[in-house]
Amino acid sequence: FSTAWAEVNLDQLSRFDADAVVDETALREAGLLRGKFDKIVVLGRGEIDRALTVRVHRVSRGATAKIEAAGGTVEVL
Repeated sequence: FSTAWAEVNLDQLSRFDADAVVDETALREAGLLRGKFDKIVVLGRGEIDRALTVRVHRVSRGATAKIEAAGGTVEVL
């Protein structure tokens, strides 16, 4: 059995307000997640200019560095 990953890039997170919590529910409400998947991964394409709390299953090293540089935090589930 394989794991189906939903991919989200940093440039897509710019639609969230500063200090927002970005989790599966918030991503679905924003229209960034559709269909069935097992886990969520945030990838480092793009830039982020606001502090967000990102709660997903996996985050690339580049994305983690950019989120933390913007004052945000990453919580891996």
